[in-house]
Amino acid sequence: MTGATASSDSPPDEHVPLTPGWICGSCGDEWPCATKRDRLLSEYQVDRASLSVYLGSCLASASADLSASPVDRLRDRFFGWVPRGR
Repeated sequence: MTGATASSDSPPDEHVPLTPGWICGSCGDEWPCATKRDRLLSEYQVDRASLSVYLGSCLASASADLSASPVDRLRDRFFGWVPRGR
């Protein structure tokens, strides 16, 4: 998902990002919000590598949109919540 934007086709509880601010279109929190993080962990529970690729593409887009944000903060926002393997 690069340059994702909530569309009128998205259900109201989909928790997709509104760009360029990368704010959740459902709850208004920074994206990925807590609800979206839970959904992503559930969706990618057996394929964390694909979750990392997905979040990496989101981070790349968000980095361009949020260029004034510190890189470490964006990295933590997009990856800091993902459980690490053993």
